[in-house]
Amino acid sequence: MSDKPSVLFVCVHNAGRSQMAAGWLRHLAGDAVEVRSAGSAPAETVNPAAVEAMREVGIDITDQTPKLLEYETAQSSDVIVTMGCGDACPVFPGKRYEDWKLEDPAGKGVEAVRPIRDDIRDRVRQLVRELVPGRA
Repeated sequence: MSDKPSVLFVCVHNAGRSQMAAGWLRHLAGDAVEVRSAGSAPAETVNPAAVEAMREVGIDITDQTPKLLEYETAQSSDVIVTMGCGDACPVFPGKRYEDWKLEDPAGKGVEAVRPIRDDIRDRVRQLVRELVPGRA
């Protein structure tokens, strides 16, 4: 069992918002936080505009694959950040939950995804400050 906190990012398709958030958290926290992401109805691939927007800031998420949200993953996570998955995410007593209201990047070009990426970056920075003081 690890002492480092685990964060699960959940959105519907696990192809845009949650993948960008996971990329930011890996980038900003390094190995100080266990990073997870999943979707209630995962897509086949990560959104190409999200991949490109993250590439622009030096973060490669091309090796990521959308994953189905599993009960055990949520149950074993310390922090669960939802991004539009609604009631699909199970609720466990004692977990920290955040619901980030973010525009869905699905079907948008990289120009429209950049502000979403930057909003996610700012939220992840705050999360890192709280979980790993002095890291972000």
